[in-house]
Amino acid sequence: MKAKNKFQQHVIELSKTLPKITEPQKRWAYKHCFNHIGKRNPKGEITCLECGHKWNGGNSPLADAVLGCECPNCNTQLTVSTTRQRVFKETEYFGVVTTCGEFQVLRFFYINAYRKAGQPIKYTCTEVVQRWIAPNGRTAIVARLRCMSIMYYDLWNLSTDLEIRTPHRSHDISPAKYYHRQRFIPKVHRNGFNGKYHKIAPFDLFRTILTNPKAETLLKAGQYALLKHFVYSSTRNIDNYWNSIRIAIRNGYTIEDGSEWCDYIDLLRYFGKDLNNPTYVCPANLKSVHDRLVAKKQARLERERLAEQRQKARENEERFRELKAKFFGISFSDGAIEVRVLESVDEFFEEGKAMHHCVFTNDYYLRPDSLVFSATIDGKRIETVEISLKTLKVVQSRGVCNSSTEYHDQIVKLVNKNKNLISRRLSA
Repeated sequence: MKAKNKFQQHVIELSKTLPKITEPQKRWAYKHCFNHIGKRNPKGEITCLECGHKWNGGNSPLADAVLGCECPNCNTQLTVSTTRQRVFKETEYFGVVTTCGEFQVLRFFYINAYRKAGQPIKYTCTEVVQRWIAPNGRTAIVARLRCMSIMYYDLWNLSTDLEIRTPHRSHDISPAKYYHRQRFIPKVHRNGFNGKYHKIAPFDLFRTILTNPKAETLLKAGQYALLKHFVYSSTRNIDNYWNSIRIAIRNGYTIEDGSEWCDYIDLLRYFGKDLNNPTYVCPANLKSVHDRLVAKKQARLERERLAEQRQKARENEERFRELKAKFFGISFSDGAIEVRVLESVDEFFEEGKAMHHCVFTNDYYLRPDSLVFSATIDGKRIETVEISLKTLKVVQSRGVCNSSTEYHDQIVKLVNKNKNLISRRLSA
């Protein structure tokens, strides 16, 4: 794609001055980006797929598979694999962190390894992407074209030129290794970078500390976990947490888990706590207080949900009475077990809450052909009984969490014995 502005034109001009990858860099990449394979055949012969040398590996295939071995010809440490496969192909990316002019540059190389038993390995290395970062954080991408594919988005057309390209996820490369010798522009060092990436991709780290002074502060203050979280979180704005972050830094509190700490601050905000108080902001045991507040919030939300549900249900109280008022007052007992009809929506709520089942949440009180009783012993709920008003048969009788109790058969027998009380009300 043709450069559209002076910034992109400048990048292209500088890109043409970048040196080609050196032979030492290639050798380093080939050594560190790939597993080096020794192929063992069923006869115990090992073939080095780096140089093609073959030797008798003896009778220790298990030890070789675990510990590997060293090729006696090229001295390469090999991972031994017992297989009949003869051709091995592998592709990886290799990165170089360098500078050009005033820019921080990340160069990415597409490297291939072609191995065939009995032949020296063949490597190829082609530069496919360059990511340019100006001192003010402005970026540009120089890359080759990609071939059309529904399966692979990084299928490069290696015959095309390196040109300015529109950003695409194929340019977000995570190479197997970055070359160990790296160069950085002065502003990257000035903004707190000391050579360690703290599990953040170099491009993301450089761009963030060059464009966001608060991220620069986190890096300089050693709040690496929090920095990583804000670099990769698309749902959180660092400004919403900045006052609390300043309190943590001022009190020498290092945040070990950025995501959990931000969740914790959100919970403190939900409960109206003082987010400028070090006692809250800098807990000794983050996980413990976080989990406690999560449980507290879940309990509150559950209470609010049930209260809302209960209020909506009360709006159906009149409808419930129209359907079931004629059955109110029905109760019977065998001396130990008492069974009585539920006579209000609130009683359905309390029954469902105590018994941990859905007699309330599934609106049993509005079912025209259903009548619900509560069976108790000495005032303690034992089972909830549903009777069909069409057949006068017990549809179900459930204990806590829909279980059956030791009194189940006795309760069902007692209900069946007193069905005439229900039939009289039906015919009244």
